[in-house]
Amino acid sequence: GTMMDNRFATALVIACVLSLISTIYMAASIGTDFWYEYHTQSPAENVSEAGRSIWEEFVSKDADEKTYTDALFRCNGTVGLWRRCITVPKNSHWYSPPGFSFFPPLETDMTTNCISFSLSDQFAEKYIEPGNHNSGTDLNRTYLWRLQFLLPFVSIGLMCFGALIGLCACACRSLYPAIATGVLHFLAGLCTLGLVGCYVAGIELLHRKLPLPEDVKGEFGWSFCLACVSAPLQFMAAALFIWAARTNRKEFTLLKAYRVA
Repeated sequence: GTMMDNRFATALVIACVLSLISTIYMAASIGTDFWYEYHTQSPAENVSEAGRSIWEEFVSKDADEKTYTDALFRCNGTVGLWRRCITVPKNSHWYSPPGFSFFPPLETDMTTNCISFSLSDQFAEKYIEPGNHNSGTDLNRTYLWRLQFLLPFVSIGLMCFGALIGLCACACRSLYPAIATGVLHFLAGLCTLGLVGCYVAGIELLHRKLPLPEDVKGEFGWSFCLACVSAPLQFMAAALFIWAARTNRKEFTLLKAYRVA
């Protein structure tokens, strides 16, 4: 019997490690601001005159989607699930005085400033024309945005619940609950995939409405990649949990039958 037990123990240990890594990745991706990044070819010149006002608009409570997206385009913005950030010059008097225009600006210290999306921002409706309240609600984008906010929490919640069941299983020295843990991890993986899908679709639809300017490149950042890696890890953990529990159960039943015979 020990040979079998070792195999299951190994599978369970690997599954737990995968589960732990995917939870860490998921938490890191929710907490960081690099889901999507914009790169401007000419950031400094763009901002020089208008830096202050862009920043004030970007931060203001009633910044609509169009206002802050334009600022993201112009100032090397990055967007997370919770926050949006732009890179602006440190102080407002950093451009060179008119007489010395051939000198490069001395103060090109750039600083990254972030502002959080409030809960009401997360659930606010998106409009068919971003920034225009009269254009009607864009249901697709509104629901994609709400889902991308909720799904990561559902995913982490399912995995934590799975971990609790796993701990109970260890306490009871039984492998039956591992099936439940596996199923929960599988559902968590589906949520993570859903999150990634919603995010990509949301960005795609936004850029159809507000196309990127000529000199701006947009790309998915590393926070987004962490979420992408997290999903397959969750599925692998789920498969191992379910396999270990089921195979162990079969062998146990066979052994019983053999003993009875």
